Amino acid sequence: MTFGEIERLARQNWGSLYNGEITHILVGTATCGRAAGSMAVLEAIRREITGLEGKARVSEVGCMGLCSCEPLVVIIKPGDFTVCYHNVTPQMAPQLVEGYVRGDDPCLELALGTVAGGGEEAVYIPELDLFKYQSRVLLRNCGYSSPLEIDHYIAGGGYRGLARALEMKPGRILSELEKSGLRGRGGAGFSTAAKWAMCSRAKSKTKYVICNADEGDPGAFMDRVLLESDPQAVIEGLIIAGYTIGAKQGYIYVREEYPLAIQRLEIALRQASEKGLLGRDILKSGFSYKVEIVKGAGAFVSGEETALIAAIEGRRSWPEQRPPYPAEAGLWGQPTLVNNVKTLAYVPLIIQKGGGWFAGIGTRNSPGTALFALAGKLENTGLAEAPMGTSLRTLVYDIGGGMKRGRQFKAVQIGGPSGGCLPEGLLDTPIDFDSLKEAGAIMGSGGVIVMDEDNCMVDTAKFFTDFSRQESCGKCTQCRIGTCHMFSMLDDITKGQGTLKLLEALQELAEDIKEGSLCGLGRMAPNPVLTTLRYFCGEYEAHVLEQHCPARVCKELTAYYILPEKCYKGCDHCVLACPAEAVFSDEQGLKVVDQGKCTKCGSCELVCPAEYNAVIRLSPVSLVPENRRTKPGTPSKEPE
Repeated sequence: MTFGEIERLARQNWGSLYNGEITHILVGTATCGRAAGSMAVLEAIRREITGLEGKARVSEVGCMGLCSCEPLVVIIKPGDFTVCYHNVTPQMAPQLVEGYVRGDDPCLELALGTVAGGGEEAVYIPELDLFKYQSRVLLRNCGYSSPLEIDHYIAGGGYRGLARALEMKPGRILSELEKSGLRGRGGAGFSTAAKWAMCSRAKSKTKYVICNADEGDPGAFMDRVLLESDPQAVIEGLIIAGYTIGAKQGYIYVREEYPLAIQRLEIALRQASEKGLLGRDILKSGFSYKVEIVKGAGAFVSGEETALIAAIEGRRSWPEQRPPYPAEAGLWGQPTLVNNVKTLAYVPLIIQKGGGWFAGIGTRNSPGTALFALAGKLENTGLAEAPMGTSLRTLVYDIGGGMKRGRQFKAVQIGGPSGGCLPEGLLDTPIDFDSLKEAGAIMGSGGVIVMDEDNCMVDTAKFFTDFSRQESCGKCTQCRIGTCHMFSMLDDITKGQGTLKLLEALQELAEDIKEGSLCGLGRMAPNPVLTTLRYFCGEYEAHVLEQHCPARVCKELTAYYILPEKCYKGCDHCVLACPAEAVFSDEQGLKVVDQGKCTKCGSCELVCPAEYNAVIRLSPVSLVPENRRTKPGTPSKEPE
């Protein structure tokens, strides 16, 4: 069967979505939606449309990127608006079906906005300002195209890139990639065309392509969302890569902690094979290609390509010295192309629209778009895709919606656990590979964590260093021992045991680890420490010289104190909530915190009624008046 025939059948199957024959109901069932209860919503809607066979159709879709608004439901009604509803509950299903599916009431009080685009255009919601600053290339199908039905992907223009690539010589494909300027989105930003060309030139009959879907960064979920929401795009790119370099076998290495992504990948691969787009003699081109899924055990270091190759071979995930590079001698000693999920997902559109189209987005040295996972103290958490060169300020305030509850911005950590923490003064930094590197951060996989005034930057550096030391493979001394020492130093500083000499030693150690580690993960592990020392040195000095945590986060430098003028005598919320029984009433019936018993859990602060707001955190402990606290180790003055 030719691709034209496959596409025609797909459009017949999904034509009703585009020509307005029946009402379509799309329910987001990616991991974020499921966590918010979307499966119960899906079942409720299916029950409500009973009797509407042939007039209404329900499909599962992925994540649109608006994770904080899940569960999301989109209703596409013939001759009327396409409406997106947010925070949908099963109890809302009857109202939506009766109001807008059966009737003419769009239930605008429940709506997030109207949906524009679809088909071969990127989907967006005009009413939301955050879409104005985005350029949705990778996310064009997410939340709209069904990952469980390949015909939906094909009807929207999918697999045209593969069909065109099979009509081209591999050299021409490489030329288009070079023209596009695409750089790897796994973190290093290496030229995709150069990597493919190196592997293509290798003189070997056996070659491999690996899709690196081992996403282990805290707060990062871009690869997972793409695999759950638009798996066919990744598979299409993987097939084009195999054809270009002359490989007959591809692998998708995905961590086993992503069960939904694995399930949808398995469905997508089976459907692609049934359509003749995968397997023997693809589209009668003479090119045969197989793809297998390899489940990773979750080691963070497996994100490094040589460690990933070792894992597929059944060996311990240890990085190898390079050269030789995997493109020369990789999996089982054969030339191997390793690309990230996002990198491969770009390829079909570049082949379909041309390298010049992609190069026209973003900046000259960093073309295209960047996909970010927004997390932390933002109003709009979730996924966002913006042109390269977009400023951090635009990402945080225009796309991310600014700080929650009007809090003061403090820092943005970009690039995952090996990224850097940048202050407010650098918010106008363009987001591209070179600008971020100059600022001390990295593009990384695209994880972005925004922090406010309640975050301690020393504690933040300690958190990411703790992650790096625990995930170190242990092969090289600098990373195995150095990250442990770095964590120990930071731990001493957060406990008020640091000195100025310790700060100097911390700086020197971080630089040594950066220079001497074997792989990129070890070399970048000190970035959170180096950037916080560079931009938030005053916070370190406050911990060391004043025994003071400005953010009141470090427990050993913090005390909970109850203001007597605000404390209501008849309220016992803090007494009942304290797990250590450190809060009691004095002779006057006012509450006192026994510092000797207090575990600094913060329960008293959480339960204190807002109208009283009597519990505060002070740092250092010496600021607490002597008559309102008990000294550590002294018996509590319990009421009789």
